[in-house]
Amino acid sequence: MPAPTVAPAWRATLLLCVAVLGGCATTGKRHPGDPLEPANRDVWALNQGIDRAALRPAATIYHENTPTWVQNCVSNFFANLSSPRNALHSLLQGKPAEAGQETLRFVLNTTLGLGGLFDPAADANLPRANEDLGQTLGVWGVPPGPFLMVPLLGPSTLRDLPSSIVDRLTEPLFWYSGGSNARWGSLTLSVLDTRARLLPLDATLAKAYDPYGFVRDAFLQRRLYLVY
Repeated sequence: MPAPTVAPAWRATLLLCVAVLGGCATTGKRHPGDPLEPANRDVWALNQGIDRAALRPAATIYHENTPTWVQNCVSNFFANLSSPRNALHSLLQGKPAEAGQETLRFVLNTTLGLGGLFDPAADANLPRANEDLGQTLGVWGVPPGPFLMVPLLGPSTLRDLPSSIVDRLTEPLFWYSGGSNARWGSLTLSVLDTRARLLPLDATLAKAYDPYGFVRDAFLQRRLYLVY
């Protein structure tokens, strides 16, 4: 079963850590795109404290005690919910073929994949897109603005920050009328599953001379790549 795409709130973190593995470096000089660095470092420390106290232990328990096939089904389910967003932003970026492909992915995985628990679209050679509002604004020429470390959400920029909120409106689960408990439960499971998939990268980040700088530089480079 192909590796699933993770939830939006943590997707950027996963990608930036992958970029770190590719050899990003921090020079120690003040980054021109990070004029709010002192405040950002304070938020980084806050996020790290929350992660050590709650997210990482919970994710470790989930990862070690949940069968792999169940974890894959959970990740596939949430990845499938991002397909409408991917299709919409592909269309807004002038990529109709990708939009059509992502729409077909959603139909196949929702029907044959039992609500998105499985990913038959991958077997049909339909690769998953990775689009969001921040990328669309970037394609339209909106500059990223200063780097921001957001409480709980992690790295972002002034341009990308609204993406985590606005793009939520394009996910089917947002419009689910089964009650607030279902929404909060799904959000908790999504964050837990995503954090569990980041566990193998913790050791690498811990070895970095300046973890905050690594994360910032890798995030900015990855976002630049996704836009252009």
